[in-house]
Amino acid sequence: MPTVLFAWRRTPPPLLVGGAEVTQQLLAEEFAAAGWQAVYLGSHQAPWNQADQLPQIRAFLDSHGTPYEESHGVLRYWWNGVDCIAVPQEQTASALRSLLSQARPDIVFTSQEGAADLAVQARPAALVAGILHSVSKTGLGVLPGRPHYGLAVSEFVRRRAPQTDRTRLAVLHPPFAQPRQGPSVPRSMSVLMVNPIPAKGSDLLHQLIRVLPQQHFTLVEGWWNTVDQFAAYPNVTYVPRVYDVSPLYRSHRLLLVPSAVEDAFPRVIVEAALHGTPSIGTNRGGIPEAIGAGGVVLPRSAGVQAWADAIRTADLNTLGEQARRYAAGFARPRLPDLEALGFTPRRRRPRPDRAGRSTSAAGPRLQ
Repeated sequence: MPTVLFAWRRTPPPLLVGGAEVTQQLLAEEFAAAGWQAVYLGSHQAPWNQADQLPQIRAFLDSHGTPYEESHGVLRYWWNGVDCIAVPQEQTASALRSLLSQARPDIVFTSQEGAADLAVQARPAALVAGILHSVSKTGLGVLPGRPHYGLAVSEFVRRRAPQTDRTRLAVLHPPFAQPRQGPSVPRSMSVLMVNPIPAKGSDLLHQLIRVLPQQHFTLVEGWWNTVDQFAAYPNVTYVPRVYDVSPLYRSHRLLLVPSAVEDAFPRVIVEAALHGTPSIGTNRGGIPEAIGAGGVVLPRSAGVQAWADAIRTADLNTLGEQARRYAAGFARPRLPDLEALGFTPRRRRPRPDRAGRSTSAAGPRLQ
């Protein structure tokens, strides 16, 4: 059985924080569904502040009836066919070394904080792909580790990524799941925004909320809770972070993406479009690439009045259908794209473990 290993210093599925987590989880699940042994190594301590997330992971797994094993700070469980392992930050390198020896992965994916070191460690043992989730120092930080491939999530990211010796740059748009058929609900006249923080355009959002007092806004918690900043507005509903945003996409008429930073390829745009909800966004970064013909792209210099006019005058029926058609092109398997780039399993004979079982059939152990 071919094996793929995802290794990074953030949490493994399904404790999600942002687009990078969702992208990698869906890709791992696609490998598992295609018959690969999919292993996902992460940490239950946040790489940016070492905050322990074990209680949240346990609570989430318990609430979903998912069994897990825990020993010496290592948490292990299965999620949608993926063998997930969460270790302390200080054990990431040793856990990776053990998995490279026992699981002998054909492909290793890594990204984000500390990914260059993980790529260096994995490169002699497997084909290594660094996923370039953004153009930030963190997003491109895997490249100094010289992975065999640098997979940019958009053309925008590929153009901004520095050329690195022995690394092939290519575009692999994030995977998206076709939305499940949910109950039919009428669309409200409310507009939606996910992750209302300064980097994502909350300053402009405050202005819009005041300029359009008759327009209702639904805001969804993202990276952190900003409910207090919007509590005084009578035309705002603030929704705590949710695992499935689909019901909100289906029930709103527009998604706002007023990012003040160069977003790589916002997942929310395509996710909303798959439900027939178009977006209004800035022309920064990969936002125009994600919107395509299914929405409105405003120049970064556009002021609050231009945004207000766009919200008032958007042809929702036409844009919604265009958005759905455009987004459908992204809701397809990604493994064929990877195979076209040369991602294929090695021919190898199963190696028995100490119990006499084939490592291609038995999950690897951590030493």
